[in-house]
Parts: sequence; structure tokens; C-alpha cells
Amino acid sequence: MAKPVHSMIRVFDEAKALDFYKRAFGLEIADNLRFGDFALIYLRHPSSPFEVELTVNFDRKEPYALGDGYGHLAVVVDDVDAEHARFEKEKLSPGPLRDFKHDGKTLARFFFVSDPDGYKIEVIQRGGRFG
Repeated sequence: MAKPVHSMIRVFDEAKALDFYKRAFGLEIADNLRFGDFALIYLRHPSSPFEVELTVNFDRKEPYALGDGYGHLAVVVDDVDAEHARFEKEKLSPGPLRDFKHDGKTLARFFFVSDPDGYKIEVIQRGGRFG
């Protein structure tokens, strides 16, 4: 049986990306592998073994174009309203809070935020399907 272990994204500015993921989600560096022309930086939250892998190509001169195929990462939080307020206080530019309904019932309460490279992250209220 396969077990998901990480999702990789390419980042342009290593320092900005590390600052964002630490302040926004409390992700810490689990491993930082430096090679001649690139680095692989694995970020992890203490509550989960799943990692976000940041790939930094040192010779990159311009930010990456995300194209139209990327979707988003998602995280769950205990209090989405409090997290939204914290993101605003941290000047992380969260999008509006949304209630996603199915058959008249709230399926999820969430907001999106973009990291410094434009990758979208969905912040979802814990509960129901997203326990």
C-alpha cells in the first residue's frame, strides 16, 4: 500500500518561502540537502509526517510560471475564523472565508492563501470529512 510522504513545489526565493511556511503553518525544516546548483528543503509540522518539499534552483533568474494545471495544497485547523484573523494580522493576505455547501449543508468552511510564489493553500476548518 502506498503512503503519501511529500509534495514538491519549486520556489524562487528560499528565504521568503521559508518565512511564509513557518509563519503561516508552523512548518519547520526537517532536512536541507544542498547540491551544487539546487537545494531540496523538506518542511514538516510536528503533528504530521507529511512534508512539503521546496526545490530551489540557484541559477533561476525569474519566478516560476505556475500555468493552469496546479490546484492547491490543503491543511486543517481547529478554528478557521481565528486562523483567518491571525493570517490578516501577520499580513499574509488570506482570501475571504467561504462556506462550501452540498445539499444545503456546510461541507467545508475555508479560505485560501497564496505563498510568495503564488501556490494556493486551502485552510479548512477541522471536522466532518476533514477531521
